[in-house]
Amino acid sequence: MEILYNRYKDKKIDVVAGIESRGFIIGAILANKLGVGFVPIRKKGKLPYEVVREEYSLEYGTDAIEMHKDSIKYGQKVLVVDDLIATGGTILAGCNLVKKLGGDIF
Repeated sequence: MEILYNRYKDKKIDVVAGIESRGFIIGAILANKLGVGFVPIRKKGKLPYEVVREEYSLEYGTDAIEMHKDSIKYGQKVLVVDDLIATGGTILAGCNLVKKLGGDIF
């Protein structure tokens, strides 16, 4: 965590978005250390409010992730965190959600 904190502490990030589920752990701790908010990006159907959705490809089909429509403000710098990147599909979908809401990917 110290390595991640030191890498991003001077980058003026406004919010950290973590992809379900282990991205919640890393992202929330990093957001706390950076003194910024945390936004969960969840699997479809798990959030209680209005959402934006992004589908992505899996090896044998598709899936989708969602985030609340009001979770990112236009122009905010967002660091998207996932614990594992295999094909990059999930992190790309997360970045696309941030862009849909007007956020800037850091």
